[in-house]
Amino acid sequence: MSNNGLLGNNFVTQIGILVHDIEAVSRRYADFFGIEQPNIIVTGPMEIAQTENRGEPTPARAKLAFFNMGSLQLELIEPDEHPSAWREYLDEHGEGPHHIAFVIEGMKEKVSLLEGKGMQLLMKGEYTGGRFAYVDTFNELKVMIELLENDK
Repeated sequence: MSNNGLLGNNFVTQIGILVHDIEAVSRRYADFFGIEQPNIIVTGPMEIAQTENRGEPTPARAKLAFFNMGSLQLELIEPDEHPSAWREYLDEHGEGPHHIAFVIEGMKEKVSLLEGKGMQLLMKGEYTGGRFAYVDTFNELKVMIELLENDK
C-alpha cells in the first residue's frame, strides 16, 4: 500500500458539521473566531447536482457555509427535508460533526476500492467544478468520509 493509503491522499481538507439553523450557528462561529460571517450558499437542484442517496435520485438540497481556517475548511450544513446522508444523520444523531473530507483523484475507482472493503457509498453528487461522495466508514473510522474530486 502506498504511503497515502487507500485514498492516495491523507490530508484532511474539511470537517463538516450538521446544524438546524445555519444563520445562527455561522454567526456564532464568526463571533467565536472574530471573523466575518461567510455567505450562505444553497447546493444545486437535482438536474444540476444529480444527487443520489443510497442509490436513488433525490431532490435533497442543503444550505452551506464555509469557514476557511488555514489548511482546513469548516463546513456548516443545514439539510432540507428530502432524503440525504445529511438529513438521515441529523435526524438520528442531532447536530454536530458529520464528516471529514479528502480531495482525491479517480472518484469511481476510489469508491469501488472502499466498497470492496465493506465501506458503502451513501450519497453522491456534482457541484460546480467537481463531485462529492459520502462513504459510510463509521464501523472502521467512527466518522463518515467525504471524497471530493475537483475537475482539472
